[in-house]
Parts: sequence; structure tokens; C-alpha cells
Amino acid sequence: MSSSDSAAAELRHRAREQAVQWLYQWEVGGLHLDDVFDAGRQVDLRSHDEDRDRVAEEMVRGTAERLGEIDPLIAEAAANWRLERIAVIDRLILRLATYELLAMPGTPHAVIINEALELARTFSTEDAVKFVNGVLDGIRKKVRE
Repeated sequence: MSSSDSAAAELRHRAREQAVQWLYQWEVGGLHLDDVFDAGRQVDLRSHDEDRDRVAEEMVRGTAERLGEIDPLIAEAAANWRLERIAVIDRLILRLATYELLAMPGTPHAVIINEALELARTFSTEDAVKFVNGVLDGIRKKVRE
């Protein structure tokens, strides 16, 4: 992997982490997306990262816009789990990864799923990692059809 590929992968990883945090504020706080983005940038304790924020915002907006398509895929793949019973953070990680599986055909499915597993390790539990992996594998198979 070249240094530019590595830098792009790192940017997307940081953007995914930011996207999950913004999706959480949107879901739990009930805020409008623009308010989430504005507030997030104002209280960002890390150094401001315009590239990360731009990519994260695209991911969050895309995820929010396609929930009508994303949620049924998750519900179908998460057999015996109603969507509202899935832990909020796990549901958001699933939504973000499902959006990427649908909207970013140039990104290998394995990369998207591995990134989602890393998000689950960072923001949730080891049990969630297994759950997210199983659900996304089902969605991946469905999306490939």
C-alpha cells in the first residue's frame, strides 16, 4: 500500500469514527443534522480536521437519507432482533456500514465490514463485534445479489 493509499485509509477510518459520533448525537439527541455538525465542530477536542469532517458529513447525510432502504436490510439480516431492540451504537454502526455497502461500490466489502468491526470494538462490546459481523455478512450477501 502506498503512503497516499495509507493516508486515504486513515482519513476514512477517522471519518467513520466521527460519523458514528454524529449519528449518535442525531439519533439520541433528536437534533437536525446541520445542528449536529455545527455543534460537533464547535466542541471538537481534537484538532480541527476539515477533510475528516467533510467525509464524515457525506457518510452521515447519506446514511440518514437512505434509512428507508438501510433499516429493512438490517432487520432482515438481524434475524430474531427487532431494529429498535438493537443497542443504539450497534444499530448506528450497522447503518453506516450498510450505507457504505450500498453507496460505495468501489470500496471492497471486506474493508467496510472490517472497519465496522473496528468501530464496534471502539464504541461497543466484543459481543457486539460478533453480532455486527454476522449481520453485515448477511447484508453483504443480499447486496451482492
